[in-house]
Amino acid sequence: MTPDPLVRVSGLRKAFGTRRVLDGVTLEVGAGEAVALLGANGAGKTTLLKLLATLARPTRGTALIGGHDCARRPEAVRRLIGLVAHGAHVYEDLTARENLRFWATLGGLRVPPAGLAAALADVELERHADERVRTFSEGMRRRLSLARFVLARPRVLLLDEPFAGLDQRAKKWLEEYLQAFKAGGGAIVMATHSFGRELAVADRIAILAAGAIALDTPRASLTADDVQRLYALHTENGS
Repeated sequence: MTPDPLVRVSGLRKAFGTRRVLDGVTLEVGAGEAVALLGANGAGKTTLLKLLATLARPTRGTALIGGHDCARRPEAVRRLIGLVAHGAHVYEDLTARENLRFWATLGGLRVPPAGLAAALADVELERHADERVRTFSEGMRRRLSLARFVLARPRVLLLDEPFAGLDQRAKKWLEEYLQAFKAGGGAIVMATHSFGRELAVADRIAILAAGAIALDTPRASLTADDVQRLYALHTENGS
């Protein structure tokens, strides 16, 4: 018997007044699977992530995370997800350790000092635990923001341009982290314009156009040129 997907979107519509951003999106992502969500500017990639993250409500259709309806049971969904939006969203005047302690308290997690230290070690920031975040590079800030997920252990990661603005070391670290997250049974949805490391992590690509999924196909057999060609074929502004 095939287990239910961790992410299940069916007939999802989101309209802002008379403008339909999403119109009939259907998508499933199973445990141990990553989907790269591609689309032109304004295609609705970020809107879809917000609906999955319970930050917006659909106009019609359903979105389920771990079997929980994102609109009807947002608290249950939030316990299962980790969201990485644009920017690291860290507190610059706190140290790395203080940021983690604050996030743990906010999330209702009881984490001993050794647990905080272990999470910082996992993101290669243990030597910087007591430094104020204002001194961190963008890559270090992004790794710190991901350390909260090391603590919370979500089942689904929702990522918006996860590799944007990172240096090569941080990109390598993030790619390895996401591969390990998948190997542990997690599911990943990545919204991106890039055809780089995101595609190396992805098991499938889903192209969003005209408010719906225009193509959903396995990544393994596709070259980067293939992806570019398919993207151009299915989007008005493909490149």
